[in-house]
Amino acid sequence: MSDILMKLANVLEARKGVDKGTSYVASLYAGGLDAILKKIDEEASETVNAAKTGDRQQIVHETADLWFHTLVLLAHQGLGPADILRELERRLGTSGLEEKARRKTHKVDGKPPDKSKS
Repeated sequence: MSDILMKLANVLEARKGVDKGTSYVASLYAGGLDAILKKIDEEASETVNAAKTGDRQQIVHETADLWFHTLVLLAHQGLGPADILRELERRLGTSGLEEKARRKTHKVDGKPPDKSKS
């Protein structure tokens, strides 16, 4: 199942060196982080709206758009699907409440702890 994510990640990585006039993804990279985040926000809203309608095909379509643009963000940040899959695997079998509590103890004011003070 994750093969398609890895293939897509490779394509997204290759688009980093392409002229923005010839590639949608390259144009997102050229727009920088804010352009990518704006697109993710748009796709997330469209996914929510699709879910509210209950149209399964539209939910799948909009979720695919959201995942795609999230993969663009990951690539922009030097990350990829493997990083997310590892984190999901780490969480598998952990209670959601336990995981949430663990995150709270590792954050101060919504931010990760400052490791430079350790």
